[in-house]
Amino acid sequence: MAVKIRLARGGAKKRPYYRIVVADERAPRDGRYIERIGSYNPMLPKGDENRVQLVTDRVKYWLGEGAQPTRRVEMFLADAGIADKKTHNNPQKAEQSEKTKMRLEEKAEKKKAAEEAAKEAAAAPAEEAPAEDAAPAEEATAEAPADEAKAEEAAAEAPAEEEKAAE
Repeated sequence: MAVKIRLARGGAKKRPYYRIVVADERAPRDGRYIERIGSYNPMLPKGDENRVQLVTDRVKYWLGEGAQPTRRVEMFLADAGIADKKTHNNPQKAEQSEKTKMRLEEKAEKKKAAEEAAKEAAAAPAEEAPAEDAAPAEEATAEAPADEAKAEEAAAEAPAEEEKAAE
């Protein structure tokens, strides 16, 4: 039978209170336990001596029997000087999920496509620069018909003036 030293939750809604218990690892969190060996009240300030209470001789007994504390209880035991605090390493903790990796790849592809489009847009005016030189020539040709129209009007008025003068 594998035995754990763990927390069993009690208290009201949003007012937690925990019993530190020795229980079979297969038992429910708040269910049957072998022995109560302390309590933890997270509602008390961190410096309060009643925040974590342990029956040290029973804790030492159960540790000697092979009971394994959970990480939180292990921290309490280390603070009380009963057990050494083990450092836990979870190298996958900061690793991103597959879905997040896919989203980042899609975002990078969109950004790359936008940069390429911006480069193409920046390159396009450079190619159109000679076309801009052609634009003033087109404007000149556009102005030329207007000048021709004025000249024709003037020419049409001149014979009319000559006819009035001849009468």
